[in-house]
Amino acid sequence: MKILVINTGSSSIKYELLDVEDRKILAGGLAEKIGEESSILTHRIVLPNGESEKNVDESMIADHREGLNRIVGLLVDPKHGVIADKAEISAVGHRVVHGGEAFHSTVIIDEDVVAAIKKNIPLAPLHNPSNLMGIEVAGSIFPDAPQVAVFDTAFHQTIPSHAYLYAIPYEMYERHKVRRYGFHGISHAYVSERAAEYLGRPLTELNLITIHIGNGASMAAIKNGKSVDTTMGMTPLAGLVMGTRSGDIDPALPFFMADYLGMSLQEIDRLLNKESGLKGLCGTNDMREVIKNMENGDKRATVALDIYTYRIKKYIGAYFAALGSVDAIIFTAGVGEHAPLIRGKSCQGLNRLGIEIDTRKNAVLSVSIREINTQNSEVKVLVIPTNEELKIARETKKAIEESELK
Repeated sequence: MKILVINTGSSSIKYELLDVEDRKILAGGLAEKIGEESSILTHRIVLPNGESEKNVDESMIADHREGLNRIVGLLVDPKHGVIADKAEISAVGHRVVHGGEAFHSTVIIDEDVVAAIKKNIPLAPLHNPSNLMGIEVAGSIFPDAPQVAVFDTAFHQTIPSHAYLYAIPYEMYERHKVRRYGFHGISHAYVSERAAEYLGRPLTELNLITIHIGNGASMAAIKNGKSVDTTMGMTPLAGLVMGTRSGDIDPALPFFMADYLGMSLQEIDRLLNKESGLKGLCGTNDMREVIKNMENGDKRATVALDIYTYRIKKYIGAYFAALGSVDAIIFTAGVGEHAPLIRGKSCQGLNRLGIEIDTRKNAVLSVSIREINTQNSEVKVLVIPTNEELKIARETKKAIEESELK
């Protein structure tokens, strides 16, 4: 079964074509700057020997419809393609950022699903409209292929009310659904499943702390395979320090910015989401540059990394308390997979919790699942590469098979 996975942004389309049975990526790429004269379509195919071949087209892409049509054209192109006809694509899996309380699992898209996603636009005004655009365009290009929605928030719908409600008037939740939702759910779910496979134990018997740290970052407390808490909130701004997002701050800080600094709501929003985090602390949101600057004696980079890893460490402790016991801690995503320094500093001094990092193992670079804990560590510490596209493809296949049984 070949499934096309689409992640549609306001001016971009990220895509991968996967053979789900073989867990193989056949092709993928990114159309960006859609609607601008400087559009770029980067397409890569995976060759039989495992290497990839890249093709870059910098001609203008007028809109998302043209962008997806060009992507399909490349997939079936005799030179750059991997399929003979678009009819070989069995289904299209869409990453949808916010499902609110309406969706606890993956669903085949119909009119009711589209209406529910539209209803949740106030909860994700920057993402859900783009996701809906991708669904509409893909539906017209692949009229005979099922369209499936995989929600980033769905995995966290098992969080209990004492963890998702805010201590504000209850009517805000009843009328406007103001609550913690959490994000990166597709990644947290994927790496927890891979951890269970690696450990040779049922996921339903495992307590895990998953740490997804890239430019965006979040953690999840997973009890018996289900999410019971997560660091992001109603929006992706809460929790850990991120590339350009502040993470947790004093809730009254925006009032100070408005009343005493004369900043508008739009300026405050931009500052907290686009100019804060690592970028705000030391001038760059690229973790590789931050670490390099720290090694060269940059004091602000040093402080930024201390704050970044201290926040992770605090949440490890908090989630240890929430879970009662922990079988494994999992690092994933760009920083989590490739930055030994961050993993080491985040777990430093947690020996009394049974968490001990093996410095030599931690320094090894690999694309495979690996343990970085000492032999005596009571808690496994794992590095697991995430694969959200594969998870979306699997969820899409599962939803289709379940619908056929009904």
